[in-house]
Amino acid sequence: MSIIKNIDTLVTTKSRRHVLEIVEAGIVSVLPENLLKRAVQFEKTKKILTVNNNAFDLSAGRIFVIGGGKADGLMAQILEEIVGAENITSGTVNSKGRIPKTEKIKVIIAGHPVPDECGLAGVNEMLALKQRYSINENDVIIALISGGGSALMPCPIAGISLADKQTITDLLIKSGAEISEINTIRKDLSQVKGGKLGWYFNPARVISLIISDVIGNDLTVIASGPTVPDESTFNDARDILQRYRLFDRVPESVTTLLAKGCRGEVEETCKTLNNCYNYIIGDNQLALEAMLDKATTIGYNACIITAEQKGDVEEAARMRAREITGGKYRGHDILLIGGETTVRLPGKAGKGGRNQHYAAVSMTAMAGYPEDWVMASAGTDGSDFIPDIAGAVVDSDTLETARRKNIDVKSYLDRYDSYTLLEQIGNSLVVTGDTGTNVGDVIVYLKSREV
Repeated sequence: MSIIKNIDTLVTTKSRRHVLEIVEAGIVSVLPENLLKRAVQFEKTKKILTVNNNAFDLSAGRIFVIGGGKADGLMAQILEEIVGAENITSGTVNSKGRIPKTEKIKVIIAGHPVPDECGLAGVNEMLALKQRYSINENDVIIALISGGGSALMPCPIAGISLADKQTITDLLIKSGAEISEINTIRKDLSQVKGGKLGWYFNPARVISLIISDVIGNDLTVIASGPTVPDESTFNDARDILQRYRLFDRVPESVTTLLAKGCRGEVEETCKTLNNCYNYIIGDNQLALEAMLDKATTIGYNACIITAEQKGDVEEAARMRAREITGGKYRGHDILLIGGETTVRLPGKAGKGGRNQHYAAVSMTAMAGYPEDWVMASAGTDGSDFIPDIAGAVVDSDTLETARRKNIDVKSYLDRYDSYTLLEQIGNSLVVTGDTGTNVGDVIVYLKSREV
């Protein structure tokens, strides 16, 4: 079954079909089932766990599972198949989307991108495992970490309420701040981020299986690094709020905490962790390589431009259009890009997400290109801020369709109402629903004539 549920509606040309097939190949390559079965092995008789060719003897103690992220539901299901439910004592993970089939690992569906009570309850269940089972140095915690874990694993520090976390999360998302900056603040407001979750389970070993949605695979940023030493400080968090003019807009409890932290009255995030082992088992580069293979198989001369595209979404889309129309990638008819751009929304923004906006901007920015072209931008998690909408596909005819329908494209772009714009144009919005994974965004440009 196709990952893209409305692919038959979107496929109006052979070029569109090829672009969407390439997007699908990328998403399929980073589904938890494929990632875990490639990276993780478990010898049940000797209880030897191997992760990325690193072996751990688990025969002396018990196995527990914790974690959070958009991919965690399926990760939990596949981990039980690999390890065997009979070899897992207990576990809880927070995830988004559908509930998988698990026997020993409880999967709690929590809120994203704004944290909620379900997420908090799930984290409390994870923490309760230590006392309930008297977890010790012989035991092992397998932490399943994936993109979205920052919101899905809320556990506010004393003095900060969940409502405070919800308010500041919403402000930061709309501010245009990069995810590394957002997560720097999240760490200081949390009992589990910034290495604190790993430290909590000390002296037990914590082995983290990580699906990265972060540019450069910075372990301290993925899900706010719950099992990773962290170098950021309260001063860094304060400076970020000031940089984005949010210091006077966040709850007073937040500024009070940061002030105390800057004075050394609140303990910083964990700077060392000797009991944690962190392994990335999937990332954006892996998805792009699968897309390259698919494009090559179809018969295109493809290239990967970057897996680290970031910055303002509109600036990024216009920059790529200038490069393409200027002939920078002459000789290649498929261009592949990964990463995660940012959006700074106006006061009264419309509906949409960064992938939809990237595609809508590209529709106008590519207007001067002399040949036929198609481009698609999609979030690998299947939710481009709007549930079920992964992104959009546009081509050299899309702008002309908008003109025929007398749609004022610029007005929609100005108010970041890309969803409504593309819905009115038709044959543009890519519907996948929850994919069960998350390695950021993937973008495909096809710049050859229809054959």
